[in-house]
Amino acid sequence: MKRLLTAVLLLATVLLCQSAEEAPDLLAQAKLLRKDAIQKALVPRSFPAGFNRYPWKLEIVATVFWVGESATENNPVHNHMSSWDTKWSANFGGFDNPNPSARINFVPRSFVPLQNPFYIALPYNDVTRGVTKAASRKAIPWFLQAFDKPGRSVCKGRWVAIRHKGRIAYAQWEDCGPFRTDHWAYVFGNERPKPNLNQAAGIDVSPAVRDFLGMSGKDIVDWKFVEVSSVPPGPWRTHGENNTFVLQHKGADLLMEDRNNARPDF
Repeated sequence: MKRLLTAVLLLATVLLCQSAEEAPDLLAQAKLLRKDAIQKALVPRSFPAGFNRYPWKLEIVATVFWVGESATENNPVHNHMSSWDTKWSANFGGFDNPNPSARINFVPRSFVPLQNPFYIALPYNDVTRGVTKAASRKAIPWFLQAFDKPGRSVCKGRWVAIRHKGRIAYAQWEDCGPFRTDHWAYVFGNERPKPNLNQAAGIDVSPAVRDFLGMSGKDIVDWKFVEVSSVPPGPWRTHGENNTFVLQHKGADLLMEDRNNARPDF
């Protein structure tokens, strides 16, 4: 009996020693598994069939802008109104404060936005002064399906995916810029963004997009257009009278709501 107890103690000692030796390896493996799980949650292995309809625009300089932003040297046009909404700040519900300390859960602490806080701007406007641009008819892939009447935008509210360091955020196109409103060959074609004061920036993203992606202000992203059916659950579905998913939850006629919200450029 004494010999058996001694053998058991020796075996336990050997196992403990092996566990101690292997502990660093086991800890490293656990960290890798956790990292892999996070990556899978942020970037799924597969996407809906319609996700690949439009190509990625790769390595695009992105800057951050916000509703209610005042004009500056590198932002010559204020954002109290947008290209499609002369009362953007009021319709949004207030100043979309970009200061991280003034935000919680991707929205300002001071109010609940009346529009989707996940928004972007691209350097093309399909209408100007109530007239649909001639280039729009040929350049915009979804023009024929979405066109309602001259002067009403078919770009406002379209969904976009933005990718940065393994994360993908989704947002709606709600303004035009940076700097230009005529570069359809980049927005819908294969050209690169034109030179500008912000290192050839080709997309503006909201504070909510910045925060979700973990961007450090001006940064490099990939982006692409996506169909509504390809937009997964996430904080971009939560707020906004202009938000496709909020409207859908209310049982609204999405086509008519989109047309009514698409206002001409002033």
